[in-house]
Parts: sequence; structure tokens; C-alpha cells
Amino acid sequence: MEIFGIGIHVLVAIFFAIHAIRNNQPLYWVVILFLFPGLGSIVYFFAIYLPNSKIQHGARKAVNVAAKTFDPGRDLREARDAYEFTPTAQNQMRLASALLTAGNAEEAAATYEACLQGPFAGDLEIRFGAAQATLACGRAAAAVTHLQTIRGKDDKFRPEQVSLLLAQALAAAGRQDEARAEFDYALSRHNSFTVQAEYAIWAAGVGDADKANQLYAELQRTMERWARHTRELNQDLVRRLNAAMSSVRR
Repeated sequence: MEIFGIGIHVLVAIFFAIHAIRNNQPLYWVVILFLFPGLGSIVYFFAIYLPNSKIQHGARKAVNVAAKTFDPGRDLREARDAYEFTPTAQNQMRLASALLTAGNAEEAAATYEACLQGPFAGDLEIRFGAAQATLACGRAAAAVTHLQTIRGKDDKFRPEQVSLLLAQALAAAGRQDEARAEFDYALSRHNSFTVQAEYAIWAAGVGDADKANQLYAELQRTMERWARHTRELNQDLVRRLNAAMSSVRR
């Protein structure tokens, strides 16, 4: 079959050649596609195009969600087995992360603290995980210390996440004036949806209705422009935000 005198297989090859160039694939793919447009297109589709497509990502995401639904403890179980079989620092870090994801904050905090006693004591990623875990298990002061240590060593390390978690840790420690200052700092430096939402949730929680409503109005304008995928990614945060704002409006 032809369109404007050009075979469909050639048009498909041209499409894949453009895709290869735009995605910085090796130029030999372009040569293959033009020398063997039919077979080359089939090979390119399965080797390059499909693995990087939204279809493949969507399928992989669906498989991961299904796996977690039917076997929610799999990641933790595998991480624990790996550490017990080979108790390396890397497997210990993997276990700490899996524990935190599974909601085992106390054990995660203890495991992260153990990691910080070893050869990776200066690893900021581990210390950040320790801050998350200690805050999750109610030890806000320890979380503040971890986060201030991170900022003191490298203020460019995960700046938005560190600032936001520090604000939340300060709030949990009862240091509300410092928490507000840190939220304002995070907002001025990053102004992301997450920062705005967490600030609004905190403001609603401390009874600052004016600030909460001001932030919520901006958040609503942002959400109106969201695609479905973005809405799905942020559904938990939006649920918490709406719950906090409902208490302000009563």
C-alpha cells in the first residue's frame, strides 16, 4: 500500500528514524531503517520504541501496582533476605529504605542509625532517610538534627526536600515560629505544588486560616490545569490537603 507514491513501510521507517534522532539513539539505527525499512522498523519498535513508550511504562506501572496489591510485603521480604544472606552496607541501606516504605518507622530509624555508624557515616542520602524515619516514628528533634547536619554539610543536597522536611520536623517538635520561617523559605526558593500544599496543611493545622486559604486558592488554579496522570500522582497529597482545608472552613 502506498501514500503519495511512498510505501507505508518507508513512512514507518522515516517515523522511527526521526524518533531515533530526537532521542539521541546511535546513528546506525537510521542507517538500518533506511537500508531495511520493513525489518528495521520491526526491530526498532521492539528494541527501542516500545521499551521507552508510555504504553510500556503504563504496563510496567500496572504490573508493579498489581504485585504490591497481591504481595505488599515482597520488597521488604526480599530486602531482609538479601541483608541476612549478605550483610553488606548496601543491603543494609536497601533494608532501611524498604522498612520505611513499608511503614516500619522504628525499625527503619534503627537501621538507618546503624548505617550511619559504618563506612557510609557521611552519606547524606542515608542521613536524609534517617531524618524521614525518625520523624515518622515521632522523634522530631532527632529529625531536625539530621536535617540541619545535611544542610551544614551541603546546602545543595535535595534542597527542596530537606527544607520541607525540616519545616515539618520543626512543627512536630512544637517550634512553630521556626516552622513558619522554614515554610516561607521553602516557598520563596522552590514554590512547588508540594511545598504550597504542605504549607497550607500546616497553616490549617495551626489555625492560620488566612494563609491556608491564600495557598489553597493558588493550588486550585494549578490543579485545574492538571492532566489525569498528574492528578493520579498527587492524589494522596490532595486528599490530605482537602481534609485539612475542610477543618478550616467549619
